[in-house]
Amino acid sequence: MENHGDGGGGEGGGGETKDKQQITEKGNERNKWTKDHRNKVEKGEKECTEKERNGEVKKEGRRSLWRSGWALTERLAINVSGMRYETQLRTLAQFPDSLLGDPQRRLRYYDPLRNELFLDRSRVCFDAILYFYQSGGRLRRPANVPLDMFMEELRFYELGDEIIDRFKEDEGFTKEEERPLPTNELQRRLWMLFEHPESSSGARIIAIISVMVIVVSILIFCLETLPEFRQFTTIPHPTIANETISVPPGFTSFQDPFFIVETVCILWFSFELIMRFLCAPSKMTFFKDVMNTIDFFAIIPYFVTLGTELAKDKGAQPSVSLALIRVIRLVRVFRIFKLSRHSKGLQILGQTLKASLRELALLIFFLFIGVIIFSSAVYFAEVDNPDTLFTSIPEAFWWAVVSMTTVGYGDMYPETVGGKLVGSMCAIAGVLTISLPVPVIVSNFSYFYHREMECEDSTVYNHVPTSLWEKDKDEDEDDDDVTGDQTGVNYYLREPLVTQV
Repeated sequence: MENHGDGGGGEGGGGETKDKQQITEKGNERNKWTKDHRNKVEKGEKECTEKERNGEVKKEGRRSLWRSGWALTERLAINVSGMRYETQLRTLAQFPDSLLGDPQRRLRYYDPLRNELFLDRSRVCFDAILYFYQSGGRLRRPANVPLDMFMEELRFYELGDEIIDRFKEDEGFTKEEERPLPTNELQRRLWMLFEHPESSSGARIIAIISVMVIVVSILIFCLETLPEFRQFTTIPHPTIANETISVPPGFTSFQDPFFIVETVCILWFSFELIMRFLCAPSKMTFFKDVMNTIDFFAIIPYFVTLGTELAKDKGAQPSVSLALIRVIRLVRVFRIFKLSRHSKGLQILGQTLKASLRELALLIFFLFIGVIIFSSAVYFAEVDNPDTLFTSIPEAFWWAVVSMTTVGYGDMYPETVGGKLVGSMCAIAGVLTISLPVPVIVSNFSYFYHREMECEDSTVYNHVPTSLWEKDKDEDEDDDDVTGDQTGVNYYLREPLVTQV
């Protein structure tokens, strides 16, 4: 019985041992699985950490490359209306304030699919724009491109006001000087009213009135010299037989209609001049202006004439003093040049003459040489003719000038064979002399004329500024500091790509 109990007890102890072993094995398996899971997790974290570290290292290396300038040697493709160009980034980086030189500005035209910039602009103009970057700032307009079109391209590429102003100077545009204005409000308004016709409608009306008064004054100056308006009566001389004298009209000079109209014109001129003088921001600059000097001398003859008429002696002959005054009043005719402010034709003529001063001086020099040579030759050719009109070399100057300019009045002409031969050579030499510098003057006139005509078109054609490409918001902000090629950066199309014409 005891042995049986011992055996049963042994078997029961063996069962308990097996159960304990199974539980221990299950616990070991769980611990093993837990350790493996932990190892995988730790391994994954390590891989992620290594990847992040590698990314940071790559990013730092990328930044160091950009900072070192190595990436500036990379090329950038630019597609201009189907024509593909390639240039180095360092070439564009010379002008960082321009559209192509600033990576942020040119970003909206970047096409990530083709890895290029697409610009729907003129290809002919872009050749000059690219040369501007390659040459370091030299801007040359193509010969077959209109001025207004090229100016629009310069504004699109945002080359800057300084570059555009320098280009205008190279094209012959005169730089407008800053015109100061009076500090007082009333003086400023009056100054703008009388000095700047384009400032307001009232200023235009004042300018029109001034032009009309100038024209009337010049017409009166010309018409009063006609015999029909002199109103002198011819009567027999009281003491000398067969002689006549001219008697002035019964009314005085102050009752003359021409004098009354001229007085009204002078009152307007004086009022205009006084108002501009009182409102001028700088009195010294006002007196230095040539136009103001002409205005001043245009009204002086009237007051001289008025003083002479008031203080003249009854026994003196008024014709002498009036003749002198009328010569002085001739200065009033030059007031017509003030119309150049309102006439583009006169402005073009003035610019042409100013640009052709060297050619005009050359023409006068050639004529001077020809006059000396041919007047001397015709004098010695006609000296043996007793009825000749060429009595001296200075007398032959007039004939030489008339012949070389192909006018030929016919008041003086050679009669001998030698004189006619000299006259023929003089006419031929005059044609050749004038034809040499004249084409240059005509070319200057054509240039200024076409430039004014091109600038008349005030219609502005602008591309609609739209941001087509938006940068991923989750991208690190530090990447914004990186300039140059945008390869590897994610972009999303916010709006459909539409070509702006």
